[in-house]
Amino acid sequence: MTPSPSAGLLARARAAYQVLVAELAKFGTVGALAFVVDTALYNVLVFGVPGVLAGPMAESPLWGKVVATSVATVFSWVGNRLWTFRHRRSEPVAHEFGLFVVFNALGLLIALSCLGFSRYLLGLESQLADNIAGNGVGLVLGTLFRFWAYRRFVFRGELDLDRQGVVARGR
Repeated sequence: MTPSPSAGLLARARAAYQVLVAELAKFGTVGALAFVVDTALYNVLVFGVPGVLAGPMAESPLWGKVVATSVATVFSWVGNRLWTFRHRRSEPVAHEFGLFVVFNALGLLIALSCLGFSRYLLGLESQLADNIAGNGVGLVLGTLFRFWAYRRFVFRGELDLDRQGVVARGR
């Protein structure tokens, strides 16, 4: 007996949902690790290590954020390319990396806008304020944008649910 068309459609919808949940979990894991890299490097660059090192970019917090985010971006691209979206790769590596950098730059602008607003419009210059604005609010908004952009433009290969072993064909 062959499955009904609606049963096949339901199985495909369920499989697509499972893939989305798996991608979100992996994206979150890579993102959490990139967040640690970004935040730790930013804090060392701008605020230093107490008693050991003054922040070499203390007078340039926005440039410190650019440097820290750039390092975290490369880390994130490797993790997302090799793990999160490995089943969606369709573009040549250089093209994919170029798109990844562009969308990360846009995500960085979101974080920089939050940090700049806090620092220069609200006058909040403490380490806590910087981390809330740039690594809290900016991160959340930038992350939502990047997940959408990565799936839509960077890792946009067609997802073959059957090839992924998520949907078994009734024969």
